[in-house]
Amino acid sequence: MPRGPLIAFPAVLDDVEAMVEFKPVATEPGPKTQVLRLGSKFQLLKVDIQDVPVLKTSVKIVDTARDLGLVIDSGLTMSYHVTAVCPSAYYQLRQLCTIARSLSDNAAKTLVQAFISCRLDYGNALLCGISDDLVQCLQSVQNAAARLVTGAGRREHITPVLRQLHWLPVRQRIDIKVMVLVYKSLHRLAPPYLSDDCQLVTDVGRRHLRSADVHTCTIPQHSQGSAIEVLGSPDHGCGTACPLNCDSKT
Repeated sequence: MPRGPLIAFPAVLDDVEAMVEFKPVATEPGPKTQVLRLGSKFQLLKVDIQDVPVLKTSVKIVDTARDLGLVIDSGLTMSYHVTAVCPSAYYQLRQLCTIARSLSDNAAKTLVQAFISCRLDYGNALLCGISDDLVQCLQSVQNAAARLVTGAGRREHITPVLRQLHWLPVRQRIDIKVMVLVYKSLHRLAPPYLSDDCQLVTDVGRRHLRSADVHTCTIPQHSQGSAIEVLGSPDHGCGTACPLNCDSKT
């Protein structure tokens, strides 16, 4: 990440301070104010700034930050988020174990859905493309929750248990969330900051390609010439387009 944005950032805040001068509000950053650098490991090594001047004080640059319940790290690996979700989910499971035997199957399933599944699904679109090890950590939580609801043993195969509960595995739940967001973006049902950057190959004015005959989304090129695949090959390799079945009948 270049140093330019970090140096220009205080100038923007000075303009904000001048704008709110006529309306007395608390403009000083509080203890929850944090600055997070985003980039690859090699890009972050090029930045040696430890704090950023904000108005009349300075804010320390951190490696992780919590935003709306999601723990974002500098490399966007989401490893810190998964590390925070799993212990919390296991704690809730241990609490539910003490009362599960006195509940009906439907009541136990409802409680697990409320305390465990919602934690796994919250913000899971950001987990698209994370490593298999992190997915396995989340999958272990779901497996433990499924065994709690059904009473299945630890040595029983988990796939039939998940099918019995009609629960998709964690990886599929992430893919479904991304598909829904892309579908809504293509049909202008999502906010503009998503819809404006989600376009089909046939709508961007490029030359006719073989991919134009299928519903394929183009990925906006970044300034460094790289592309990030939203949903593509099973191995989540990089590419400039991603296939998606976005027919109105699906």
